[in-house]
Amino acid sequence: MRKTNVKGYTDKQLIDKVKSLPNFTHLPQEYWILGVQSQEDEYNVFDDKFYLFRGDEFITVTSGTTNPGEFGLLNYHRYGQSGTFVIKSNYWQYDLWQFGYHRGRMPALKQYKPVVGYRDKNRNRKSEEIGSEVVGYFGINFHTISYALKAGFWRRLIGGWSSGCMVVNDVTDYLKILDFVKNQQTISFCLIKEF
Repeated sequence: MRKTNVKGYTDKQLIDKVKSLPNFTHLPQEYWILGVQSQEDEYNVFDDKFYLFRGDEFITVTSGTTNPGEFGLLNYHRYGQSGTFVIKSNYWQYDLWQFGYHRGRMPALKQYKPVVGYRDKNRNRKSEEIGSEVVGYFGINFHTISYALKAGFWRRLIGGWSSGCMVVNDVTDYLKILDFVKNQQTISFCLIKEF
């Protein structure tokens, strides 16, 4: 795993935290992904973590981003949107993804159920949960940073790789996670802020 700003946690600390969230109903017994968002939220940098669990069993961890990058924050108007999508934190998104393809070109976890988040349109270089909640199908996928899927490849800067998607910045780690989850019918996601 690449270095991030997020501190380390025990499995128990993470499980206790996700169980304490207001919309928690159950811990998925199959594979599910937990995002931990850096409090620092360094602009345009992959500084978050993704944990893969099966039930309450830790499987692996990697680095990535749960925030839009520079392109999404500053150029959302190119998509004709009312702001770049920012996924809701400290919240469960049950059965959010199914195995599929990101933009038809990359094996990925593709949005399957409505996602809850916000539209950030103030272009202040910070990913913020501001305004009213939005719910819908916005193409919020889980993918990596290269269509070539070259093992060993990684990036430090987000750039245009996230305009709302959850993105792993190490291709080797990403392929490992996909190998675990690709045959599962749906994959749940939970995002928490660093605590």
